Amino acid sequence: MADEPLVLGIETSCDETGVGIVRGTTLLADAVASSVDEHARFGGVVPEVASRAHLEAMVPTIERALKDAGITARDLDGIAVTAGPGLAGALLVGVTAAKAYAYALGKPLYGVNHLASHICVDQLEHGALPEPTMALLVSGGHSSLLLSTDITSDVRPLGATIDDAAGEAFDKIARVLNLGFPGGPVIDRYAREGDPAAIAFPRGLTGPRDAPYDFSFSGLKTSVARWIEAKRAAGEDVPVRDVSASFQEAVVDVLTRKAVRACKDEGVDHLMIGGGVAANSRLRALAQERCEAAGIRLRVPRPKLCTDNGAMVAALGAEMVARDRPASAWDLSADSSLPVTEPHVPGHHHHDHVHEVSKENLYS
Repeated sequence: MADEPLVLGIETSCDETGVGIVRGTTLLADAVASSVDEHARFGGVVPEVASRAHLEAMVPTIERALKDAGITARDLDGIAVTAGPGLAGALLVGVTAAKAYAYALGKPLYGVNHLASHICVDQLEHGALPEPTMALLVSGGHSSLLLSTDITSDVRPLGATIDDAAGEAFDKIARVLNLGFPGGPVIDRYAREGDPAAIAFPRGLTGPRDAPYDFSFSGLKTSVARWIEAKRAAGEDVPVRDVSASFQEAVVDVLTRKAVRACKDEGVDHLMIGGGVAANSRLRALAQERCEAAGIRLRVPRPKLCTDNGAMVAALGAEMVARDRPASAWDLSADSSLPVTEPHVPGHHHHDHVHEVSKENLYS
């Protein structure tokens, strides 16, 4: 085996079929097939549509990644796959494919955690993660503050969203403004031409008695929607750019404020920001400003690595191999609510209630 492990990663937790190939901390291929256009007409991700799309895209996307990397499947040292959290049916397609490839090639299988993968992907851009690392993960389905001393074995949740994730709030406000789906990129675009101080929208959970590291965006979402409805009811034009900028500012103000506070409280001088919403230009700018003021080094991967992709799964898989973590057993299950405290799922684990796939029915 080469000094640096060569690992293929498969990610199917939501609507992107991602396949990445990594050697150590070097990205060799990052192939993505997205079904976002198929979901756009429903205004959100439809699990059945996603599962079907993953099934159709899986083999061509794996073949494309191998071709891009200039390797054959036999060259691999292992196969990593997102085992959770995510949409159960979508995860199952990835886990089943990973098992089939690993079994056929005689390679070890690593079922890894989607959230830990979002943190680990930064190694592909900025080199080995410092230990400890504080991570702010913000995406369509979750917003969380995590402290990791070892990305393969120790990730501790400090805070999380208690209702709507930031990404969901962006989608819902974009829908109210008739800007389409997904909401993040389009609101970011309109916000650039708006005034972030135009409308004073609420900052959730920032009072002295509130949980210091938890997030809440449902009150903000309701407040913005009501503000827009009131304008429309009065027959006035809705200032889309100002609403976008003021709403976005309320979200990123809270996210960055809490992340910097957590770093100070825990004595951590590195903050990593990941997840789909980390592609937001205002979040990046404000985080940079606040981290500089607090003497914290900020690490944010390039936007393409922030959204769901196979490269992040391969990155964590390669780290598992490099640190001699045990491979997963063949009875690895997809676990839609896999806790972040489990960066990977080794042999016969305690999720015995989720045996969707056994080796017998998979290879018969």
